[in-house]
Amino acid sequence: PIRPEIKARYPKNWQEIRAAILERAGNCCEFCGVRNHTYRQNAQGKTVRVVLTIAHLDHTPEHCDPSNLRALCQKCHNAYDAPHRAETRKKTKLNQNQ
Repeated sequence: PIRPEIKARYPKNWQEIRAAILERAGNCCEFCGVRNHTYRQNAQGKTVRVVLTIAHLDHTPEHCDPSNLRALCQKCHNAYDAPHRAETRKKTKLNQNQ
């Protein structure tokens, strides 16, 4: 789900854009190939439902060109975003210490 604090940064037709990206991807994760709304085990051995998300490769919600968007499962999306999140946390911590 889109975080409420950044919802305004998404275009009004986001649901249409999302649907087009899912269709392009054949309703599968574009990194690992898992199908949307199927089930798999997570690292803790728990069965979880796969729900595809749409990732902005440049992490910019306003940049909705299809070349910048990928349909990803939660696992792949989190792995893709991890370095960006770490850098953001680092910058936030530095700014708080100044």
